[in-house]
Amino acid sequence: MSPRGVATPDVRERLFAAAERVVESQGPGALTSRAVTTEAGCAKGLLHAHFAGFDAFVAELCLDRFARTAARARELPESVGRGTPAGNLEAVTLALFDAGGPGISGLVMTRPAAALLVREALEAGAPGYATMQAAVTAYLKAEQGAGRVAGTVDADSVALAIVGTAHHLLMTSWPGSPDPRPAVQRLVRALVGG
Repeated sequence: MSPRGVATPDVRERLFAAAERVVESQGPGALTSRAVTTEAGCAKGLLHAHFAGFDAFVAELCLDRFARTAARARELPESVGRGTPAGNLEAVTLALFDAGGPGISGLVMTRPAAALLVREALEAGAPGYATMQAAVTAYLKAEQGAGRVAGTVDADSVALAIVGTAHHLLMTSWPGSPDPRPAVQRLVRALVGG
């Protein structure tokens, strides 16, 4: 445990990673500020010293993970011509399900104040599903230009279907439920070829 009065490096990421471990091992119902700080091995008040309450922490955790996945999606154009289009799309989409994604999404849904904070941040332009959808659309159009995705594929609709399905599976999955990854992989391959 960090001694009192000693700076804790990378506090946000340390607390976020601890929260993901708690959700993965014990489910979203076990996530409390005490569980997070205990898992992180830091002082009990550290979370409240860096966030405006537990709902703000949960919202920022969710937004941080959305931003990471959106950043990966924005890198899709670098994959044009490499790997397979389906494999590239799967890698980005399946990242949503890493590190407790379904549990964290479920947690946000059960905390109205956290859900409101997430919605307000997304409305203000924080990266989320809309960012991912735009990136997937741009990637598919670039792969069409390279001749690796059929010109008959409606890139906008395919992007909506992939991102919308990922969102649906995140909201309807929980620790212990069937792995959503195979369904995402089947969908991507059905839409863009495999």
